[in-house]
This record gives sequence, C-alpha cells and structure tokens, in this order.
Amino acid sequence: MSCHISYFYLPFKTAATVVLMLSSPEEEVLAKACDAIYKFASKGDENKVTLLGLGAVEPLYKLISHEDPIVRRNAVMVFGIMASNHDVRKLLREMDVTNSLISRLAPEEDVVIHEFATLCLAHMAAEYTIIQLLALKTLEVISNDRETRVILTEHQGLDYLLKILETKEFSDLHVEALAVVGNCLEDVDTMQWIQRTGGLKKLLSFIGVSTVPDVQKNAAKAIAKAAYDSENRKILNEHEVEKCLINLLGNDNDGVKAAASQAISAMCENLASKRAFGPQGIPQLVQLLSSDNEEVKEAAVIALANLTAASPSNASAIAEAEGIEPLINTLSAERDGAIANAATVLTNMAMQEPFRLNILSHGIMSALVGPLRSTNSQVQSKAAFTVAAFGCDADARTELRNASGLGPLVELLHSKNEEVRRNACWAVMVCASDELTAVELCRLGALEILEEINLSTGHKNNFSEGALEKLLDNNLSQKYSQMGYLSSSNIITDGFYDCGQVQPGVKFLSLEELSKQELTDRRAIIFINAKPQSM
Repeated sequence: MSCHISYFYLPFKTAATVVLMLSSPEEEVLAKACDAIYKFASKGDENKVTLLGLGAVEPLYKLISHEDPIVRRNAVMVFGIMASNHDVRKLLREMDVTNSLISRLAPEEDVVIHEFATLCLAHMAAEYTIIQLLALKTLEVISNDRETRVILTEHQGLDYLLKILETKEFSDLHVEALAVVGNCLEDVDTMQWIQRTGGLKKLLSFIGVSTVPDVQKNAAKAIAKAAYDSENRKILNEHEVEKCLINLLGNDNDGVKAAASQAISAMCENLASKRAFGPQGIPQLVQLLSSDNEEVKEAAVIALANLTAASPSNASAIAEAEGIEPLINTLSAERDGAIANAATVLTNMAMQEPFRLNILSHGIMSALVGPLRSTNSQVQSKAAFTVAAFGCDADARTELRNASGLGPLVELLHSKNEEVRRNACWAVMVCASDELTAVELCRLGALEILEEINLSTGHKNNFSEGALEKLLDNNLSQKYSQMGYLSSSNIITDGFYDCGQVQPGVKFLSLEELSKQELTDRRAIIFINAKPQSM
C-alpha cells in the first residue's frame, strides 16, 4: 500500500484508506498516516468531523503511547488539532484520555509532544467544571522532575496546594493535591520550608481527620517518599509522624494499610522512629500478616524486617504479639518479597535464644524447604541464611534432614549468585556439625561441589573452605580415604572404616554400598566396631 501522502486535501475514500492505515504494523506507515491526517484535520472543523465519523480517534488514541517516538509525536499532534472540535472532545472525555495525555508531558518526551499534548489538554479543560483537577493531574506528572518542583515552590505553588487541602469544599481535589505535595516533599529544602511555615503540622493533622481512603493512601505515600532522606526522617520524627502511620494501619482499606506499612519501612532508618513504632505498631503489623491481600502481607512483613534489624526490643515485641506462627506461615506466601522478608524477621529473632527455641518448636526447618527450592535468588539467599541461623541446634538439623531439605541446600552451592552461594556454604558449614548430617551432605555431592568452588578464586569465600573442612571432620572415613591422614583432633569412633585411598573423581562409597559388592582379591576394608557383643 502506498504511503506517500503529503497533500492537504484528502477525498473521502482516500481519508478512509488513511484511517485504515492507522492499524498497520509498520512504523513508517503509521507515522506517514498520522502526518497526512494531521494536515487534513488542520484544514477545518468539517474535516475533523469527517475523521471522527471514520473512527480515527480510537486507533489514534492507541498510537499516542506507541513505542516509536515519531509515531507517538505525530499521533499527539493530531489529537492537539482535533480536540478543538466539540464532538471530538466529547468522545475523548468518554475514552478518559486525560491521564494518557498527561503522561506525555514527562521530561524525556519530545518538546513537540509537550506542545500538542498541552494544546489538547487546554481544549479539554474548556469542557471541565473543575479545570483545577486537570492542572493538579498535570502537576503530579511534571513534579517528578526536581527542577519543576523548585519552580513550583518558588511560585508559591505549595501554598496553594496546602490551601486546597485545608478547604472542605475542595475535597474532590485532595487526592491529586496530596500526590503533588508528596513529590515536592522529596526535597529537603521543601520539607524544611513546609516545616517552618507550619504546613507540615497542618498536613499531618489533615491526614489524621480525613476518612477518604485515596487521600490517606496518598498521604502515606507522600511520607514514604519524603522519608528516603535522612534529614526529612528527622523532621518527620520530630512531628511524631509515627502516631499518624500507626493509626493508618488500622484502616479498613487494604491500599491504605499497604501504603502505611511502606512508610513505616522507610521511617525505620531513623532509630528514634524505630523505637517509637515498636509497642503499638508491631502488634498491628503482625495482624496484617494474616491478611488475604498479598500486597498488604508483603508490605507488613517488610516493615517488620526493618523494625527488627539490630533491635532486640522489637524482636521481643513480635514474640509478645504472637507473631512467630504467622511469620512461619508467610514462608509459603505467594510473593517472593514476603517470603524473603519473613525469613529475615525470623533470623533477626533467632539472635535471642528463647525466641530461637520457640521458633524451632514451630517447625521452621520444614517450612524452609519450599523457599530453598525457590527460583528467586533473594528467597534462596535469605532461606539459606536462615538455615545457618537455626542449624546450630541438633534437633533443627535432624528436622531439615528428615524434611529432605539438605538436597535443595546442596543445589544452591551451584548458584551463580555470589550471595546465594556464600549463604549456602555458610548453611552447609553449620549443618555439617554432626556425623549423620555431614555424611548425608557428602552423599548429596556437597564435598565435590565445595572442592570445585575452592579451586576458583572467583567463587570461593570465607565459608566454602570452612564448610569443606567441617564436612570432612565429621565424616572421618571419607576424610581419611581422600586425604590419607587424620589430624590429632580427629577421634575415631565406632563406625569408622578404611576402604583405602580414593582416586580423584571416583565416588566414595558408603559402608552399605561396599557391603553389596562381590568379594575380590583387593585389600580388606577395615571397620571399627568396639561395642561388646551381647551373649
């Protein structure tokens, strides 16, 4: 199909053909079709109505978000021209194109796109009863850019935004106004300004009295954005933002709960805030672990992971809130982030022996088998780290062994992820503390993998060498077979056997496997059994 259309007048049949070209898979065809339609629409209102009747608006709407920048630019230019027509604007309102147009105002877009998207929005605003809503939505997008935020503050933009929030009659603008304020609060200078003028106190007070979920959610998001800066966290703590966020945790809306939990996570970097959240915040977060909403569950457990990091008192608060069982249940959650952070919380709690023993009594080692088999590297790493934290207990090692958890742990030694590999080596080193577990780990191939790791300067780590040594020290028969000697600290007990030197690459056989072999003229296998025989 020819696409060399460069004239201003299009006959009806040709216009219809060009509209059909808007569904072409070829980017060049799309760009030229949009260009031809732009020139045709520019000639007058009658042509715009013709294009409307031919169904041009719907395919053009898809093209304003096209991945090709030229197609995207040309489509937005058409919208900018066509929106001057009343009937076109009516359809655009029905299609709810405002947000798509606003997103085209992002700083990385072409200046021509900015110009025509703004033109289209200006035409659209003539049909809206609250032009302010459109302005706020536009500000929400462009205030993601720091330079825009500076200009907004310099021109008293924040004053107007706060006045909107203080005015009940503007309640339908509060959600969008808060979103813009949230973007502005990322800057320390803005935070300090809003603190000096009393605006921060008003803002937190407003959050406390509002009952609109979207307002509360945007407020929590604004706090979270601001809290990524240490100075901002200090200012928010001085204004007791913790009380505000704890109140939001009790909200009926899942979106508000998740946003409040995320804000708490961000504020935890401030030690005073971390302490303040403990007594009242932790019990509510523990309750959220049983939520049916996976986003809420994940946000809550991430907050608990941050709260318990290097904080024994907060770990105690989780135990007091009966949080151990829901945490172990969260190890089988749908979201990888929830699983990884549940493992982190349990590891943080294991630093205190009474909690470690309590957690072990709830069957944590069996619950970790699933995460060890995960394909997500973060989950794998945290699960292996948790095994290392709890594997110092003999009953824990027995539970992991009986739950077939040693196999997936050994598989993690193959990981290409450095953190996963290191934590797996650490877990193997801890689990190899008794003979039964060490022998099983060797049977699963841990010894050979560790030997291979230690031969690589890029792969070996502090724990890989220790894990190899621990495996051999608790499996003396294999150590003697491979090394040809035992150290003075290695004590031979019943069950030790000497089957001779094993050559590199040859599998070391267990006593049971050796007993099934036919007799040969090779040297005898020496087996130690000093127990007196019963008469």
